[in-house]
Amino acid sequence: MSTQYESLHPATLYPEVFHVAAPDSPLGRNVWPRQPGVFIRAVKAEETAEPEEIQEAQEAADADKPARAPLSRELVTGQFGLVPRWVKSASDAKLRSTKLVNARSETVSTSNNFREAWLAGQRCIVPMTAFFEDDFRSGKAVSTRIARVDGQPMGVAGVWESWTGADGQVITSYSLLTVNANNHALISRYQQPGNEKRMLAILNEGAYDAWLSARPEKAKEFMRAYAANWLLANPVEKSR
Repeated sequence: MSTQYESLHPATLYPEVFHVAAPDSPLGRNVWPRQPGVFIRAVKAEETAEPEEIQEAQEAADADKPARAPLSRELVTGQFGLVPRWVKSASDAKLRSTKLVNARSETVSTSNNFREAWLAGQRCIVPMTAFFEDDFRSGKAVSTRIARVDGQPMGVAGVWESWTGADGQVITSYSLLTVNANNHALISRYQQPGNEKRMLAILNEGAYDAWLSARPEKAKEFMRAYAANWLLANPVEKSR
């Protein structure tokens, strides 16, 4: 289970890699449960303001193409750790969200915690530079930073939710999707011995829009383990 990850720095990576505006406020380098992070979700073209002449030109250019809803993306700030819609109070939301930072891809469509968000198509991409796993092979937990070999940011599949309390308080939150990694050449070395190994569902760059716009029954096709030879693991050095 991945409960800590590293946000994107510098902020210019958001528009360069994910084609969204950078966050309005700087994020902390490391994101932990119940801390603010950001995620990317789809916005249909009719929900965004667009000059009339640009819209007309686009319609003319697409006249001979099959009709489909144009897709754009937006960056949203939310809490890392999902708060289900059915939670009754802010105190309950606080307790539950720390345990809901990860969602199992196999049960996301049936879990009481994530089902509503999944079936509503509330999927997202969580940008990150790296994530952290504990290595217990020495007999004690050694925090290990896992990133792409080429140093490029990763887009991890997630689900998001918006919870409204009785007093009108709104909590926007998200969770990271995971897949089985028992046979993964890299991730199987980490996490608690004897437990099932899980890894984040890292998306290929070319699949971002398809993931965000897929129907719920098709979305699970994107839940695959990322190739081990594309990842690099390094123990985290402790400061003296």
